Amino acid sequence: MISLFLVLAIGSCLTNSLVPEKEKDPKYWRDQAQQTLKNALRLQTLNTNVAKNVIMFLGDGMGVSTVTAARILKGQLHHKPGEETRLEMDKFPYVALSKTYNTNAQVPDSAGTATAYLCGVKANEGTVGVSAATQRTQCNTTQGNEVTSILRWAKDAGKSVGIVTTTRVNHATPSAAYAHSADRDWYSDNEMPPEALIQGCKDIAYQLMHNIRDIEVIMGGGRKYMFPKNRTDVEYEMDEKARGTRLDGLNLIDVWKSFKPRHKHSHYIWNRTELLALDPHTVDYLLGLFEPGDMQYELNRNNVTDPSLSEMVEMAIRILIKNPKGFFLLVEGGRIDHGHHEGKAKQALHEAVEMDRAIEQAGSMTSVEDTLTVVTADHSHVFTFGGYTPRGNSIFGLAPMVSDTDKKPFTAILYGNGPGYKVVGGERENVSMVDYAHDNYQAQSAVPLRHETHGGEDVAIFARGPMAHLLHGVHEQNYIPHVMAYAACIGANRDHCASASSSGSPSPGPLLLLLALLPLGILF
Repeated sequence: MISLFLVLAIGSCLTNSLVPEKEKDPKYWRDQAQQTLKNALRLQTLNTNVAKNVIMFLGDGMGVSTVTAARILKGQLHHKPGEETRLEMDKFPYVALSKTYNTNAQVPDSAGTATAYLCGVKANEGTVGVSAATQRTQCNTTQGNEVTSILRWAKDAGKSVGIVTTTRVNHATPSAAYAHSADRDWYSDNEMPPEALIQGCKDIAYQLMHNIRDIEVIMGGGRKYMFPKNRTDVEYEMDEKARGTRLDGLNLIDVWKSFKPRHKHSHYIWNRTELLALDPHTVDYLLGLFEPGDMQYELNRNNVTDPSLSEMVEMAIRILIKNPKGFFLLVEGGRIDHGHHEGKAKQALHEAVEMDRAIEQAGSMTSVEDTLTVVTADHSHVFTFGGYTPRGNSIFGLAPMVSDTDKKPFTAILYGNGPGYKVVGGERENVSMVDYAHDNYQAQSAVPLRHETHGGEDVAIFARGPMAHLLHGVHEQNYIPHVMAYAACIGANRDHCASASSSGSPSPGPLLLLLALLPLGILF
């Protein structure tokens, strides 16, 4: 039962909170609802075009609570209360839920989930680009169990393809697009056990350069995995941790260059200045590796050396869009996940807001008539916010009352477990004595862990563009790439597609509309 003290505290805060004047008028809410209704009625006219382009935005660890908190933060960064703000993904007309479990895990990891939403097959945790017949760390269970991704399907159909991430380009999410590995941690041969090397397995960086040699755009971090052991990094000359890791002596940047046709223009870059100086009309292939490991958090980013996610996305689209057959682009806001693992909610949420900027950027450069955009997450986190906070309360602020048990204040944001668990003098730390608004503040957690864990609940799928309505309910996560491929007339399921049009893209056959309407029950 809520105590009288709690009720009075909450009532006082909510009474004194600022309610926008327009929201006091019932007409505001009624008009808003009627406009939303009109927009919904327009969706009865389905977009059954073929998706010339497909863009997938993956917010690593971006559960529903993270989406909501990022929405509030976005508004507050624009000096608004925040709750009424709309993220770009909020504007997408179709929303579904994705069941994220791995074949052997109730609460999943980013590798098995990436295999699901990129390759269309659920897999074991820790494995990428292979079926559940492959056991983690067991190289000899890999051969014959490889599964291909929608990036490969798009490339086979003549489209341009790209990968943009804020993590290492050989991290779990991007690696499922091109690699087949029994262990997500085999970034280079330096991280592989001797038996795996003897059995012939290749590290993920090696596979990036060899498996699909004509990926047009690759951008993110991960420089050190491309260079021989102890090679000094171009940016961090004195940092031993930034040095090359490869035991085979290969310079994979040189390998990448050697695979490109001489009449094509290939560019390897390592900083933001070089990226912004590029003329996309003269770039056929781009490899941008901006950090030795993962890229810096958006809040910590060096504006000279490190581009933002939205800047990378803009350049990627400007390069890929030149292909008359269209493109597939995978974009990962990968450090949302890292912020949460470290208990640093402020870092995680600013990463999510930056990904939303990238979604807006992509939307401004493409058309819903021929571009399917899907925004989703691989999994959630044990991240929450609550405490009966009043309207407009800083998303990083305190709840409006103290605990009725230990009589100490608490922040609205909390974690179920993680490094924020702190006991001072035998009691929970008094957060009013620390800077809980600091960029690297670790929010309190219920259970002490060095690294906060993933959450197991469903995550959202937002969709816009051709065939977006096929994402419409609660789905297994591996359903997602099948929808994207169906919409683009690529991959194995192309029975609904007619012959190529004069523009080079398939045209929908008469069966396409029929099949598109069936899931909605419109025909019968």
